[in-house]
This record gives sequence, structure tokens and C-alpha cells, in this order.
Amino acid sequence: MQGISEIQLEIVSKAEPRPFATERGSGTVCSCAAKDDTGEVQLTLWNEQCNQFNEGDKITITDGWCSLFKGQLQVSTGKKGKIEKKE
Repeated sequence: MQGISEIQLEIVSKAEPRPFATERGSGTVCSCAAKDDTGEVQLTLWNEQCNQFNEGDKITITDGWCSLFKGQLQVSTGKKGKIEKKE
């Protein structure tokens, strides 16, 4: 897992939110595809984020993380990061 100080992306597709449960807790998760000038990446939205963002939204993630999951690069805010919609 690698920390991200800031990344700007555009959400290009969004799957339906789905419930999850682990030993650390439960909630809602949503997988998206997002892109920037360098290419496309998997974006994971958690809980209330699932309803706050949609296809076509331009976003900025600050203090998030990046990891490899099932061979695919994935970004998320994690617990301490922040996601904002750009106007």
C-alpha cells in the first residue's frame, strides 16, 4: 500500500453500491473506474461516498492510498483521506 498526497481523477463508470462485513466492521462499498491524463485506475468509494459521487464527476483525493488488488491498481481515501468534487 502506498500513500497518495493528492490525485485528481474523473469518474468514468460506477457500479451499484453493495454491503460488506468484515471482522473490522460493516458498511457499503462501491467500485468505480476513474481516469486522469496517465490512464485509468480502480476507485473504491466507502459508505456515504457511494451516494455523493457519480459518473462524470471530477474529484480530488487528498491523503488517500493506492494499492494493487487482484492485479489492478486501486485508489481510495482510506480512513484518513479526503475526497472532494471539483466544480
